[in-house]
Amino acid sequence: MHLIFQTCRESTVPTFDVVSEVDMQEVRNAVDQAHREVSTRFDFKGTDTTIELADKTIELHSATDDRLRALVQVLEEKLVRRKVSLKALSYGNVEEATKGTARQTVTLNVGISSEKAREIGKFVKGLGLKGVQHQVQGDQLRIQGKKRDDLQAAIQAMREHDFGIPLQFTNFRD
Repeated sequence: MHLIFQTCRESTVPTFDVVSEVDMQEVRNAVDQAHREVSTRFDFKGTDTTIELADKTIELHSATDDRLRALVQVLEEKLVRRKVSLKALSYGNVEEATKGTARQTVTLNVGISSEKAREIGKFVKGLGLKGVQHQVQGDQLRIQGKKRDDLQAAIQAMREHDFGIPLQFTNFRD
């Protein structure tokens, strides 16, 4: 008696996710390095300049607007060196704090907002790639298509276009 086994090949559609994430460990390291540099630099002596990382914000505080701008420059240098995209930062207004000092809050943008997701979806649709569709899933976007080559073309086009936020492409499934 012969047994015949047939393998049922599951027909899956190639997909990938578009996300906007920041490596918080790298951000923490950059903030620590900026803090260390500010504490040793001569031009920051006596300015009570501080930099603190909260959950998704970085608090900057200094004696004058000029020192605050210099602190932002130091922070950005450290973030770039650690390969954290500056597009992930949004700067709040410079506020006057106690005793004439200046304060600013920098927010880390993590995840894709619903309006950015619509903008990216519209862009992907405008590429005219046959069978490529998108779905918004929380703070990320899932792109699916019939052909792997079309999805790779969509990734390439999104890399070349500036959406104002850092984009990463994950979970590519064939």
